[in-house]
Amino acid sequence: MTLKEVGIGETVTVSKIGGEGALKRRIMDMGITKGVKITVRKVAPLGDPIEITVRGYELSLRKADAAMIEVI
Repeated sequence: MTLKEVGIGETVTVSKIGGEGALKRRIMDMGITKGVKITVRKVAPLGDPIEITVRGYELSLRKADAAMIEVI
């Protein structure tokens, strides 16, 4: 399952980060690394972006980026 498919209020754990090069590095620089817990807080009215809580702070991610993050 990917982060894009997680429902509002659910908490998941990152199992793998897809993508390559600068895109993967940008996601990891935001604090999203393997094993970290993520809670989906909100989804924008048109569905993009989604707001998550990771490592104690709020972060907005595009659904295209969220689709590259595999969670369990």
